[in-house]
Amino acid sequence: MAASTSRQPHEVSWPSSPPFNLGKIKKNKGKGKEITSQKRRVGKPPSTSRSPGHDVVSESKWDWVSLTDPCISKVPPIFTKDGSYYFSLVGTSVKIFSTHTGKLVSTLSAPRTATESPSDVLTCAMINPHNTFQLITGSSNGCLTFWDYMDAVLLKRVDLGQPIYHVCTHEKHQEYVFVSATRNTKYKKTGEDNAVVLRLSLKPTNETSHTTTQKPSEILPIGKIRFPTGLSLSPSGDWIVATAGNKAYVASTTSLQSGFTKYVASDRLSCLAFHPSTDYFATGDVKGNIKLWYCLNEKALIKVKRVEKKTQTANLHWHAHTVSSLTFTPNGAYLLSGGEEAVLVVWQLHTGKKEFVPRVGAPIQTISLSPTGPHGEEYLLGLSDATHTFISAANLRISRSYSRMKLGPSMSYNLASSSSIAPIAIHTTTSNVILPSSHPSSLQIYSPSHTEVQSELEVSPSNRVSRRDDQPLEPSRVQRIAVSPSGQWMASIDSRTGGADFHDEIYLKLWYWDKRTLSWTLNTRINRPHGLREVTDMSFSPRPIGNEESYLVTSGSDGTVKTWRTRPHVSRRSLSEEFWISRSSLTFRSKVPSSVTWSPDGTLLAVCLENQVSVYDPYTSVLRCTLTSPEFTAAKSAHYLGRGRYLAVIGSNELVIWDIVLHTVRWTYTAEAPITTLIPHPDNDTFALFTSAEAQGTKVFIFSAPEGFVKKSISLPFGLRNMTWYSPRFTSSFSLIGITTDWMVVHFGDDIKGAEDEGTTAREIKASPYERRTLFQDIFGASMFANASETTSGRSTQTSTSVWTGTKSSISDAPAHLIPPLETLYAPLMNNFLKPRISLVSPTLPERPVDEDVEMEEEDDIPLKSPHSAKSKADTEDDIKTFVELFKLHSITRTPVSKSHKINGSTKSKQSNGVNHALSPRPPMIPNSTPKGSKPVVSSTSDSSPSTMISPVTNTKKRKKAMESL
Repeated sequence: MAASTSRQPHEVSWPSSPPFNLGKIKKNKGKGKEITSQKRRVGKPPSTSRSPGHDVVSESKWDWVSLTDPCISKVPPIFTKDGSYYFSLVGTSVKIFSTHTGKLVSTLSAPRTATESPSDVLTCAMINPHNTFQLITGSSNGCLTFWDYMDAVLLKRVDLGQPIYHVCTHEKHQEYVFVSATRNTKYKKTGEDNAVVLRLSLKPTNETSHTTTQKPSEILPIGKIRFPTGLSLSPSGDWIVATAGNKAYVASTTSLQSGFTKYVASDRLSCLAFHPSTDYFATGDVKGNIKLWYCLNEKALIKVKRVEKKTQTANLHWHAHTVSSLTFTPNGAYLLSGGEEAVLVVWQLHTGKKEFVPRVGAPIQTISLSPTGPHGEEYLLGLSDATHTFISAANLRISRSYSRMKLGPSMSYNLASSSSIAPIAIHTTTSNVILPSSHPSSLQIYSPSHTEVQSELEVSPSNRVSRRDDQPLEPSRVQRIAVSPSGQWMASIDSRTGGADFHDEIYLKLWYWDKRTLSWTLNTRINRPHGLREVTDMSFSPRPIGNEESYLVTSGSDGTVKTWRTRPHVSRRSLSEEFWISRSSLTFRSKVPSSVTWSPDGTLLAVCLENQVSVYDPYTSVLRCTLTSPEFTAAKSAHYLGRGRYLAVIGSNELVIWDIVLHTVRWTYTAEAPITTLIPHPDNDTFALFTSAEAQGTKVFIFSAPEGFVKKSISLPFGLRNMTWYSPRFTSSFSLIGITTDWMVVHFGDDIKGAEDEGTTAREIKASPYERRTLFQDIFGASMFANASETTSGRSTQTSTSVWTGTKSSISDAPAHLIPPLETLYAPLMNNFLKPRISLVSPTLPERPVDEDVEMEEEDDIPLKSPHSAKSKADTEDDIKTFVELFKLHSITRTPVSKSHKINGSTKSKQSNGVNHALSPRPPMIPNSTPKGSKPVVSSTSDSSPSTMISPVTNTKKRKKAMESL
């Protein structure tokens, strides 16, 4: 409510709270009043009141749930043999996803051991070549874990005791696996070989044969290497290759005691891949070069001490930065590469030509090959923002993408990672969260209820080139966002620092929510709203009442506070549109505003101006009052509490609560740690004060505005960049969503429960419902029994298996020789374009032979009903009456007989509109039964035999009963 300017406040009785003097109010000859708290009561407060900040409050806890995965794994996802599921390593768990739906199916998590560190994560994984239903994982805690992923059962653990980084094995080597692990050395010098490649025997020892955790019965060291970047066995199983530093280490599996032969590269190697059929391998380095190594021959067995060998190689170069992943296609004709450029490169090896899949969304971390399934051959890209993207091998287009939440700024934008800019807002209409995406110039719209990313909004279209000449390019960054309470408008501020080629860019953009497409559309762009100075804050006015307008207020470091409003515009097509224009601008004594806040009813606007808070009338831009206090030297932000009577102002360590009605300080609080932000409760007078604690933690204090003591104290184990209120319903508890200093998104507060996904726990998975097409089906089409109905327990269930699952527009995307046969496409196409017509014909009675005599029954039969409507008894009687009147008109009343004509040599009466006007033969007249002058009555029955009496109209039972009623 508005502050009064016509009278001084009076002494009033206080509620139970720390007592303070009201102070004195000095009139200011300027536009408003300057209020200063000059006098406070000194001494011990009464026993009924408590001093703020000095109460002993027991430590409480808040529940919190992470909406993002804890880390991004650099291990390529692994597919099952049939390609129905793929495994992804996330922290200490293995998540199993469905290839067709992208949904989480199961999560495998091994129990933690007593010696395991919280920082231990899974580092490698592979399918057991001796049993395709087993998954082998390696961890930094030194354990190899064997899983039966179909039944979600932990089979055994092999404890090596050294951190494991890579694992590989081959069908040729029974009961053996090869691993790369760090050495057990206390002192490590720069450049020292601190890793080793080992061969482990999986045969259990006598002591551990009956336990789940086992020790390897045999450990054979092959050679020392630097920190490994790759380890793999050749397709034949005769060679093992490891990459570390700028060397490739090659050893023969037939003579492992001889150790490695070292081959030198010009730059540090980053990845390794083996050809699927020929004994040669490919490596990528940090300069973007790809080398094909042809050294797996007898010459590799010849070693010279202290001599590093070189061999024949072939070079492929396109990448400007580090090659993150390499993979050969199953036929060995193509090589796939990806890296920081966010471009998938497909190399044709025998010609050297290349094709590109650009703008996949984020830097590529891993590349995996999906076995041929219903979608055909596909490439799975693991991006740096935890997104899995499928690329069709037929047309090299993105077919689908799955992401729970894209992690904020990716590794290629180091400046954004260290920056504190983290805008976040809630769209009240859809209850979605709007927060930064993997690229600084984009926003992602996330649905916490569905636990998935709904869409991504590119606020500032930009080229996704990461660096130029090893110098990082400064991208345009979204600094602030705000959503109107009605959910109809969103404002964003994006800027970019200028350089030698361009000037500084600052844009204020207004976005309109399109309810038809459920997306944001750019409505207005304002260049440099506050000149070349940055925008310090912006806020929408509360929800308008009736025909009131929506306002947007922005404050800038140029010392101005500007108000923006909508203006209708009639286009040439007579379509009324709205766009935003500047409404007013105000300044105060050349002070720089840092924050703007609306009162809940929208009648007051509080502006923080260095060491004071000025309250304005937003409609007239008149200064109503100025609030100052010696407790704070610099006001960072102000917040209205509850219904707007109290105003909370925070400084670096100070908190001051003002009573707007009485123009006085209610109480103050000094925090021990710096105050980061304040979040008021939207439904009552309580609020949460956040302070930065030690060890990257956060301390939260819950206060009540009328009272001056801490109601609750909470410690959070993470630091926060930004946060906002999030609760789909009205509640008295706290519910917030924030972005941590590690760019994790967490939902925290009272009684917070995470979304219960089906695959968050270990569960049994079933075989894939999608079966591969056989060669017979490719030639002759699907079986006619594929869609046959099955009757189970007296019920008929229709099971249809559609071969073609694409959309109508995706038919022409593939070459003709890759499209399924036409007979498999016709039925699904027609079902998409046309809908089956509902039959309006009621079921008919079965036909009887013509020569069979039918005896008419006297009792009533059950009338036939139409399958589309059920008539009542009254409706049936009305229908009978209607038919009776019709029969009286056409059958009982004598009508002139039309002339007959011969058709095919026989005499027949002429018909009109399908109605036969010829009367039935007259029965013999009974003498003296009809008086003179009266017309004879024609009976509907006759004693004549059927051979002499042929009625042109078949006499059914209903007609018989209707005629008898006459």
